[in-house]
Amino acid sequence: MNTTKSKHLFEKAKNYIPGGVNSPVRAFKSVGGDPLFIKKGSGSKFWDVDGNEYVDYIGSWGPHLFGHNPAFIIDALKSAIENGTSFGAPTELEVEMAKIINELVPSVEMVRMVNSGTEATMSAVRAARGYTGKEKFIKFEGCYHGHADYFLIKAGSGALTLGVPTSPGVTKGNAADTLLADYNDINSIKKLVSANKNEIAAVIIEPIAGNMGVVKVKDDFIKELRSICDEEKIVLIFDEVMTGFRVAAGGAQEVLGIKPDLSTFGKIIGGGLPVGAFGGKREIMEKIAPSGPVYQAGTLSGNPLAMAAGYAALKHIK
Repeated sequence: MNTTKSKHLFEKAKNYIPGGVNSPVRAFKSVGGDPLFIKKGSGSKFWDVDGNEYVDYIGSWGPHLFGHNPAFIIDALKSAIENGTSFGAPTELEVEMAKIINELVPSVEMVRMVNSGTEATMSAVRAARGYTGKEKFIKFEGCYHGHADYFLIKAGSGALTLGVPTSPGVTKGNAADTLLADYNDINSIKKLVSANKNEIAAVIIEPIAGNMGVVKVKDDFIKELRSICDEEKIVLIFDEVMTGFRVAAGGAQEVLGIKPDLSTFGKIIGGGLPVGAFGGKREIMEKIAPSGPVYQAGTLSGNPLAMAAGYAALKHIK
């Protein structure tokens, strides 16, 4: 197979982009070889710059639930772009987007749009800290919640496949506030809660842990975790960036029959454009600025193009 153009572009990219790619997993280090540079996609296939055709099992790492370039998303984008690309002011579609998220995921009483899954998870933890007045939080070893400093503590995804379970640049202070539990092991949670009484703001968990082998939480574990969070006034956060709107219209929480206090979303929610969201109980979300004192903002949050693509995707799911 001829990949001459891809190889040339990769060598050129390494002069200007760290590692030649804008996200480490694209570098192919865990599977060997050089990355392919893609020209176009349609349905279940895409083509590289050398004209080679591939069946795509990755789907842009999650967003393409309906394959590449579905007509209903393209139509929505064409319609939106005629009105403008960004306004820095509210639009009607943001309201409709929030409404449809609430209809699909009833635990999300209020929602804030952001620009990525990482931004969603870091904002959800900040909201939980602001709501509870506590600083520590629990994550599970092997779960991946994006690249915010306090998540890169024995994380999964690219951090694990690169053999760097903790990233340089993450301070000891950040690491100290991140408590690590063992997935599906309720005793590890009980020990941490006991040792850090009244200090834990949140527990964040992937209800189906994608990057360590697509491992589903055990029913008895997640039920007991919900009970412990209720008893200890700890905010339970479901990271549904990968599972949201995929395993069910209402995400993994619909499958499990468990309502988290906060949920985070990404990937599918943007219909192929950069979108994330976090939301949950009204009493927590009303702590977010400008309603409350917990600051969170974004120049392109609720971007009209992203909202058009995301709304088209969620409407199609519904």
